[in-house]
Amino acid sequence: MEFKTVGEIRVAAIVPRFDAYTSREVEETFNRLAQSGCNKLICDFSGTDYIASAGLRVLLSTAKGLQKTGGQMALCSLKPYVYEVFETAGFTQIFKIYDSEDEALASF
Repeated sequence: MEFKTVGEIRVAAIVPRFDAYTSREVEETFNRLAQSGCNKLICDFSGTDYIASAGLRVLLSTAKGLQKTGGQMALCSLKPYVYEVFETAGFTQIFKIYDSEDEALASF
């Protein structure tokens, strides 16, 4: 997973397959970010072709943790299949989802 910083916002390029095999590493990385004081996070899904329930769980727990500290999280650039998984799981009602990284950045 790659990161960049735009002002005080961290942008994470999410892994191509966000499943049980990769979710632990992503979760540990997000936890380290939170511990270092990051409270504004954008998850860029432009390179993600697949997400499983393990990935959804990591996103939900990260969002809850950020909310507890006054932070926020946004998602962007979801491919149609990934968006469909979010929609089916009801996560489109939970997360702020934007078409592009620029739109997500502007939302902060």
